[in-house]
Amino acid sequence: MYKHVALLVRQEGLSHEEFVDHWQTTHTPIAREIEGVVRYQQVLPTDPENAEFDGLAELYFEDLEKLYDALGSEGSRDYDPDQGKAKEAREDVNNFLAVEERPRFIGEEIVQKDEVGGDSVERSSTSDRTKSGDTDGLYKHSAFLVRQEGMTHDEFVDYWQTNHTPIAREIEGVVKYNTVIPTDPEHAEFDGVAELYFEDLEKLYDALGSEGSRDYDPARGKAKEAREDVNNFLAVEERPRFIGRERLVKADGERVGTGGGRR
Repeated sequence: MYKHVALLVRQEGLSHEEFVDHWQTTHTPIAREIEGVVRYQQVLPTDPENAEFDGLAELYFEDLEKLYDALGSEGSRDYDPDQGKAKEAREDVNNFLAVEERPRFIGEEIVQKDEVGGDSVERSSTSDRTKSGDTDGLYKHSAFLVRQEGMTHDEFVDYWQTNHTPIAREIEGVVKYNTVIPTDPEHAEFDGVAELYFEDLEKLYDALGSEGSRDYDPARGKAKEAREDVNNFLAVEERPRFIGRERLVKADGERVGTGGGRR
């Protein structure tokens, strides 16, 4: 499954609340019908005042060419679809988004851990659970990873997947952990995305810090071990991150959830 993640920045003159209202009320009904989209989820910040972005829009496609046709390829923050709902969505973007300030990422998702609902899945490609809507309402920490100077992308991915992931997936409170690898590393804005899901926001903050800083300093456990290992491969201060609550908009062609199902 291929995934397009847009890190949304509102236009100058809009409040965060005005931005969310347009995004949810006007833009979402268009975007969810973009040709080829099989899943669409949004992440709203838990602390908008201190968040780096106003939200995340995550659209999944089974076909990479359909993704490129609808949303463009890596290498540019803008895109210019020529037809259909993709064109309509792009035209509406001008009403609320600062496009050139909006990083984006295209990659393939790997489910490293899934204990939502008590089941466990390790190191698989996107599974049926990813389509099921079971992350609706969960709290999510998305780290947009930048490798340290002197590392190649391949060296970064090897260390991340082989050394760091076995630690990170055991961080206290994590119920689901995905890694996303870029489809075109040469032109991608980031070397990867790490997505950690929690049912409890305080456990997320304890493990990974709160909004307002790209760094964090957990006191104990696997969270502390993971933070210490970060120094071996990540450029922490160049790594944006986002903490929010996931809202599932579309899965398997049907509208589902509102992001309010879990507390």
